[in-house]
Amino acid sequence: MNDLCAEVGYKSINHYGEELCGDRVEIIESNNGSTVVVLADGLGSGVKANILSTLTSKIISTMLSAGLPIEECVSTVAETLPVCSERKVAYSTFTIIHIKDNETAEIIQYDNPKVILIRDGDNYDYPTTVMNIEDKKILKSTVFLKEGDVFVAMSDGCPHAGAENKYNFGWKREDIIGYMEALVAGEYTAKNLSTMLVDECDKLYDNQPADDTTACVIKIRKRVPMNVLFGPPLNRDDTNRMLSLFFSKEGKHIVCGGTTSSIVAKYLRKKITFSTDFEPGGVPPISYIDGVDLVTEGVLTVNKVVEYAKDYLGENKLFEHWNFKKDGASQICRLLFEEATDINIFVGTAINPAHQNPNHPASFNIKLKIVSDLEACLVKMGKRVKVNYY
Repeated sequence: MNDLCAEVGYKSINHYGEELCGDRVEIIESNNGSTVVVLADGLGSGVKANILSTLTSKIISTMLSAGLPIEECVSTVAETLPVCSERKVAYSTFTIIHIKDNETAEIIQYDNPKVILIRDGDNYDYPTTVMNIEDKKILKSTVFLKEGDVFVAMSDGCPHAGAENKYNFGWKREDIIGYMEALVAGEYTAKNLSTMLVDECDKLYDNQPADDTTACVIKIRKRVPMNVLFGPPLNRDDTNRMLSLFFSKEGKHIVCGGTTSSIVAKYLRKKITFSTDFEPGGVPPISYIDGVDLVTEGVLTVNKVVEYAKDYLGENKLFEHWNFKKDGASQICRLLFEEATDINIFVGTAINPAHQNPNHPASFNIKLKIVSDLEACLVKMGKRVKVNYY
């Protein structure tokens, strides 16, 4: 086992006029460094395509993660799904990327655009072999992983982009490769890479996609720990124990909350320097304590982070709001969403009367709800999250 991990991000847009997407991405991760990613493209569009791709991705990812061979997975899909009356095909096309022990990637492809691998900034032409399963031509490849590798899987909506508008024959593979090589050089996350690729396709479709369009990006990177402290402990006698453990952890340290930062400054025997820089958006300014990487206000700031996190997991429309700004919420987002892979959250459960919602029972603590939402979002991003309550 090495210190690498697979960061996965994807984005889909629907065929114009359809409420459901006919593409589906399914991700199953395990603690042993195994990650199964399946991108399925259901035949046609709309409800039928959505059902086909959902069942295909669910069946394949579940069986592969359980250690079953690809031949059995494909046979099961073919036997399970209904046959298309027009094309006489029983299941959707698919792309499988199976990361094993964070050391190798097994790539299995059926009729989707061939996976692009960017290595050391350039397209890497990995070898493929051909298998015939259930009379279907399946491409199979095994690649030994290297830090910085970026895998780009797509549905055919990507290379078809612009076929009716900008280009006669769609967006050529070599042009997509060139576009992605330039983006990878920008050190973007897997989520942002997939978002920018799909957004570019949407532009080529003049914002009226003629096909469901999905990009799924896997970025191989080293694990990066991060630590967040939010709120003073319920019992003051636990303060030194909580802070001692917090600062003993490897990685950067983020402190959230006015009272919390005062306790930290006293513990470190350092002064707090308050910033007077207010940025638009209603997030209070940050502070500075020698020995702490980032000091922010508490509930308002972290709640904003949760808002950005929920958008990041969806359409990622607010990326420009937090990727370049200097307010506390934006800086936390960059640290947690883009840099960290393993996050320790230390939550003090002392109740601040100002944080209680009068519409809920007195025991309902807004801070704890925010932490719960943040944890759920970070886990969905593929982060390893551990929450410690005091």
